[in-house]
Amino acid sequence: MNYTEFFKKIDAEIKKADSIVILRHESPDPDAIGSQVGLREIIRATYPEKTVYLLGEMPSSLTYIGEMDEITQEQFDASLIIVLDCANTPRIDCPFEVDPSNVIKIDHHPDRDVYGAISFVDTNSSSTSEILCRFVFGEESTWKVSKEAANALYAGIVGDTGRFLYPATTAVTFAMVSKLLEFDVDISGIAYHMITNPVSVSRLAGYIYQNMEISENGVAATILSQKDLEHFGIEEDQTHGVISLPSTVEGIHCWALFVEQPDGSYRVNLRSKGPIVNEIAQNHGGGGHPLASGAVVSTLEEAHQIIAELNESAKAFLSAR
Repeated sequence: MNYTEFFKKIDAEIKKADSIVILRHESPDPDAIGSQVGLREIIRATYPEKTVYLLGEMPSSLTYIGEMDEITQEQFDASLIIVLDCANTPRIDCPFEVDPSNVIKIDHHPDRDVYGAISFVDTNSSSTSEILCRFVFGEESTWKVSKEAANALYAGIVGDTGRFLYPATTAVTFAMVSKLLEFDVDISGIAYHMITNPVSVSRLAGYIYQNMEISENGVAATILSQKDLEHFGIEEDQTHGVISLPSTVEGIHCWALFVEQPDGSYRVNLRSKGPIVNEIAQNHGGGGHPLASGAVVSTLEEAHQIIAELNESAKAFLSAR
């Protein structure tokens, strides 16, 4: 993977643009927001004359990383479009229509859709934030890092590595983090935001531990209805704080959290300690990492179908060990 070559291509396009819009996937996680905010702050530090906008729905739980912007169609049409951390075009979070053939794509997920006039995908990277670090800290890089950029990229890396616990964490990951720490990263503050939940979410966590169903193949599943969310007094985006809970339970190999949406559909969060789950997500219009993926399904029946597919994946994983 030639980082230097692609850095030069991407930098050349940024240099030509007066206005830049940075997008990412819907239902963002810390890496989606961290890479988005991080790249904006890098561009601002390197090319202060340029205007950079961030677009997309913003969950309240991630506002500590940064905020989004509101722009007009005219401003959008006049901008270079960069899409980060998004493997397939239907998941691009943007209020305007995006021409996927005319964007710059930077991602670490396996390609679900091949798109972009320039596309850089490194599936060996822990996160899109790590990729941006390798660009900015490369030997031939002319990009500059600010404190704001470093904090956002650090949050992105920490989020997508599960605080450096996931297998995607490598020596390169720690090397990039080491460089970021030279820019006064608020390690304790970011950790506080990632591990601290409101009382309502903590009570929901207790409910999940008590009610998740665990199969003989080590598959755990929890379905949260709109009534459940109302009972605990939480918003849908706050459920991100409980997705990883089954990872601490002995004997669970993969798990699913289904959260009912106001329209009756279900947002699906899939996680794993070994069985491949992104192929299952792709079967249902979603995508993501082999061990962390998501999708949206329209019915409860389809949710149960995903649970059945998870059991098949877990069974294959266990038989191959």
